[in-house]
Amino acid sequence: MTRAHGSVLPDPVKFVLTWGRRYSLWVFNLGLACCAVEFVAASMSQPRFGRLGAIPLADGPQHADLMVVSGTVTDKMAPAVQRLYDQLPEPRYVISFGACSNSGGPYWDSYSVTKGVDQLIPVDVYVPGCPPRPEALLQGILRLQDTIAGEADALTRRVTGRRLTAPLVRPHLAGP
Repeated sequence: MTRAHGSVLPDPVKFVLTWGRRYSLWVFNLGLACCAVEFVAASMSQPRFGRLGAIPLADGPQHADLMVVSGTVTDKMAPAVQRLYDQLPEPRYVISFGACSNSGGPYWDSYSVTKGVDQLIPVDVYVPGCPPRPEALLQGILRLQDTIAGEADALTRRVTGRRLTAPLVRPHLAGP
């Protein structure tokens, strides 16, 4: 048994709560550039997304568990990205989708491009590629589900600031 927010939860209850979080991810897409088209291509295959337990269209950030940042994050857009992340309820997860959101991509040396969304918000999974393939996003969701399954308590991880190493999807899924 462990402590979670002042109460003691038995292990079976923690298992059921973690299982529910793992297989009922509501996705909020923050499409900022061309990678958003690849997100739409992946989300249009409803049976594949549904089979993974991810619902691709949340009504807004207040109703989502997972934020997918796809595209170039500029310095002007950075406060909006931070504000949308703050609106996500706990526990919240982030996938950085594409080279531009991971590290600035081909625009990394521009004066107005943020050198990765992880400078603004914590990222759980990085999906590489320019443009990343839809299969890579599905692999990223599977990696995130594995991370959620391995967590003893997601709220404790966020509150204490303990960060897990963010996994990277396999490169052969990222490129042509």
